[in-house]
Amino acid sequence: MWLKFSKMHGIGNDFVVIDLITQNGNIRPERVRELSDRNFGIGFDQLLIVERPTRPDVDFRYRIFNADGSEVENCGNGARCFARFVYDHHLTGKRDIRVETATGLMELHLTDDRQVVVDMGKPELTPARIPFIADQYATEYTIELPEIGTVALGAVSMGNPHAVLRVDDVDTAPVEHWGPAIESCREFPNRVNVGFMQIIDEHNIRLRVFERGSGETLACGTGACAAVVSGQLRGWLKQGVTVSLPGGDLFIDWDGQGPVKMTGPATTVFEGKINL
Repeated sequence: MWLKFSKMHGIGNDFVVIDLITQNGNIRPERVRELSDRNFGIGFDQLLIVERPTRPDVDFRYRIFNADGSEVENCGNGARCFARFVYDHHLTGKRDIRVETATGLMELHLTDDRQVVVDMGKPELTPARIPFIADQYATEYTIELPEIGTVALGAVSMGNPHAVLRVDDVDTAPVEHWGPAIESCREFPNRVNVGFMQIIDEHNIRLRVFERGSGETLACGTGACAAVVSGQLRGWLKQGVTVSLPGGDLFIDWDGQGPVKMTGPATTVFEGKINL
C-alpha cells in the first residue's frame, strides 16, 4: 500500500511523518528498519505517526518509532515536527495542539515566527519510574561498567529515559564508545539515551546525544530537556538555558518544579510516497 509522507527535521534530527488519519496503513518494525536506511531507504532517525486520539480531550495521538523499528515513548524534536505537520497539512487549524503519547499528554504551540513551543511535562526523577536501578533518588549517581570503569551521571525521564554525563569538551567526548555501553547497561532496564554535556556558563551548554535505537543524532529535544534539568539539579545551571547541539540550538526553560518548556524550529524538507 502506497502512503504519502513528509520528510522533516528539527535542527538536524530527521523524521519521516505519516498521516494515518486520512490514510490507512500498518507499521511493521522490519519495514521501519528498511526505510530508515540512508543508502537503501529514505533515511531518518525516527518515524512519526499521526493517529486519531483515543480520548476526547486531545487532538491527536503521537507515535514514534526508532530507526531500528522499536516504538518509544517520546521525542521532543519530533513533537515540533508533528505540530508543524498537522497544521501545514490542514489536519487542524489550531495553533495550540494537545497530543497523547505512550506516557501522557503533550501541549504544542505554534508561534507567529514559525517556532514551536513544546510543554514537555514535568521531569520524572524517581529511579523506579525512569526506570533506573538505584536504592534512592540522588541528583547524581555512579555506575561501574566493565568496558569504561566508574561513570558519574544524572538520571532523568522526559517521557523516555536519559543519562546525563558532564564532559570537558563535547568535540572529544567518547560518544561512540561510551554511548552504546551506557545505553544497554543493566542499571537502565529499558535502555537509555545518553547525553554528553559541556557547560559553557550558567545559561549555555553544548550537548551531544547517543539515542537508544538510533545512535548519535544531530539533535535530541528530550535529551536537551534532560540535560538542563540534570544540570540545574546538580547546581551547574540556572533557569533559561540555550542548548547548542550539532544541528542547531534549542531554548529550554524549567523553573525547578513545573513542566519543562522547549522552543525550537521544525522544517519540512520534501514530500513523497512509500510502499508500506
